[in-house]
Amino acid sequence: MEIRPGRIVGILVGTVVILGLGVYGPVTLLAPLPAVQASVVDALDPAAAAAPPVLPADGASAVVVSGSSTPVATAGITDPVPIAGVAKAIEALVVIDAKPVAVGNTGPTLTISNEDYADYIDYSKADARAIPVFLGETWTEREVLQAVLLGSSNNHADTLARWAFGSVDAYTTAAATWLTAHGLTGTHISDATGLSGDTVGTATDAARVADLVMSQPTLAEILSNPATSLVNNRGVDNTTNEYADLGVFGISRSFSDPAGVCFLFTTTVGTGETSTTIAGAFLREPDYDTLPTDLKAFVTGAQTGAAPVAVVAKGASHAHFRAAWGAEANGVAGADITRSAWQIGSAGAKVDLDAFSTGLEGGLVGHVGIAGGPQVPLKLDRAIKDPGLGWRLMHPFAMISSLIAANR
Repeated sequence: MEIRPGRIVGILVGTVVILGLGVYGPVTLLAPLPAVQASVVDALDPAAAAAPPVLPADGASAVVVSGSSTPVATAGITDPVPIAGVAKAIEALVVIDAKPVAVGNTGPTLTISNEDYADYIDYSKADARAIPVFLGETWTEREVLQAVLLGSSNNHADTLARWAFGSVDAYTTAAATWLTAHGLTGTHISDATGLSGDTVGTATDAARVADLVMSQPTLAEILSNPATSLVNNRGVDNTTNEYADLGVFGISRSFSDPAGVCFLFTTTVGTGETSTTIAGAFLREPDYDTLPTDLKAFVTGAQTGAAPVAVVAKGASHAHFRAAWGAEANGVAGADITRSAWQIGSAGAKVDLDAFSTGLEGGLVGHVGIAGGPQVPLKLDRAIKDPGLGWRLMHPFAMISSLIAANR
């Protein structure tokens, strides 16, 4: 039989069409649909923003939410300034890291040397804060830390530095390493006492030091249970617990000519689940009479700003979804999250979205909430349905791209 060229071409074309349909059809009909395009509409309710706290107009001040390294608010001078007794709080942290003492334990003992006794005489003559010591007597590490933290004793600060690191110079080197490791890069330690104008730090660093002290179990326990006496009934005049009536827990209150009045503290605002612990530092306060006025203004404003608000409101839209075939829907919160404005400001928002192509009304498509805190489901406010066979057949490139992406 004679085979004509046209017949051959027809057979080939038919074969290609049949094979093409055999591949095209299954790909477009069976490949997964493209995932919807998603965008975050908003993170947290803008109305829930924290009211600015009232911080001193003079000096340098900062507050942080406990556990956070980012200040909630700052005021005044942002550059490093002399920090007076804040240096002793830093020393306590550096020493307790190098020479740990468990809560309730005394730690090792140290013997008062000629140099230690000479320091006591020199600081006393200079009218700087000093607690009596005598040559040859012994103190435990805990007792020296009590003298440094509760009594702001300058001679004990030097004694502690020499005992722990061999010399005050060696201590300042160790302190620099510790500060760098904790991200307190705005602080420089030149002595153990903080009397030097070259021992400086930022208010933000100082606020974080306050938080770190109260996060250290042994130091927090020492501060929470002030000693009425030390070795041989030597009294410790507690310099920290001055403003309990304001709801403030004092950590360090000090003064030097270069630094002015400096105060480290914590306070808790709000109640129940909305309560928040705040650590703060007021540096370069002009005098002791101004400090309680500034503290009261801050605490009053902080309590007002701690009022509970709905951070995430049930039914509020936090994401928008659009499918390649035109279907649209919103991701809405499935429940409320109530927090204080202080907690909102410190934590920030977090929206996690799931990848999907179709979904039923009310279907789970992600979560929304506070970073590091509670999350609630995001649900579709309307269904995103399959577009059907017609759309699949008319959009081969989209279907093929989806198939390739699914198999990567």
